[in-house]
Amino acid sequence: MSMRRGVGLAAFDNHQRTAQQYSDLGSTFLQTHIAELTDQLLTFQAALKKFAQSHADEIRSDPVFRSEFVKMCSAIGVDPLASSRANKKGSFWAELLGSDVNDFFFELAVRIIEICRRTRDENGGLMLVEDVKRRINSLPGRPPVSQEDIVRAVDTLAPLGHGFGIVRLANKDFIRSVPQELSRDQAVAIEATQALGYISVPILRDNLNWETARCIAVLDDLVASGLVWVDELARPKEYWTPSWIRQ
Repeated sequence: MSMRRGVGLAAFDNHQRTAQQYSDLGSTFLQTHIAELTDQLLTFQAALKKFAQSHADEIRSDPVFRSEFVKMCSAIGVDPLASSRANKKGSFWAELLGSDVNDFFFELAVRIIEICRRTRDENGGLMLVEDVKRRINSLPGRPPVSQEDIVRAVDTLAPLGHGFGIVRLANKDFIRSVPQELSRDQAVAIEATQALGYISVPILRDNLNWETARCIAVLDDLVASGLVWVDELARPKEYWTPSWIRQ
C-alpha cells in the first residue's frame, strides 16, 4: 500500500515539474517574440522618420501624398498628430517636419470652425465635409486640402468638447458643429432628404411606416434645430435641407 502511494506521489511531482518546464518555456518564447516585434516596430518607425524627412515638402503640399503618409503611420501604430509626455517637442510631425506641418491641421481646424459658425444659421450646424472642402480650397494662397485632411482636423477638436464631430448620413460625411447629438429618428429623416432635398410627413409615414405623430415630432425638432426649412406653401408641407435650397 505504501509503495503504491509513493509511486503515485512521485508521478504527481514529475507532472508538476513538466508543467512548470512547459510554462517556463512558453514564457521565454513569449518574451523573445515580444522583443523581436519591438525591434521590428522600432525599425519601421526609424524608416518612417527617414521617409518623412526625405519627403517633407510633399507631405506639406500634396493632400494625396499626405493621406498615404497618414496610412503608413497608422499601419505601425503611429498617430502623427498625437503628442506624448516623453516628447517635449510636440507631435511626431512637429518634431520631424517642423511646426508648420503640425500647425497646418490646427489652422485648418480653425478655418473649419469659422466656416461652420458662419453657416450655422443656414444649415443648423450640419454641413457636408465636401462643402467645407470646396470653400477652403477656394481661398487664394492656401495649399489644397482633401476630405481626409478635414476629417483629421475635426478629430483634433474632440478634446475641446465643443460639439464638433463627423457624422455619416446616407454614405456622406457631415461636420456636426452643435453640442446636441442627433437622435436616431432625426438621423434617418436627414438621410431621407438626400434623395429629393426635402421630406414631408407622407414621405416619412409611407416609406418608414411611422405614425403621423412621430413624423410631425421629428420634423418639428429638425425645424427647431435649423436643420431643415419649411415650405409652408407646399401641400403637404415640405421640409428642405438648406444645402439643396442654395443649389
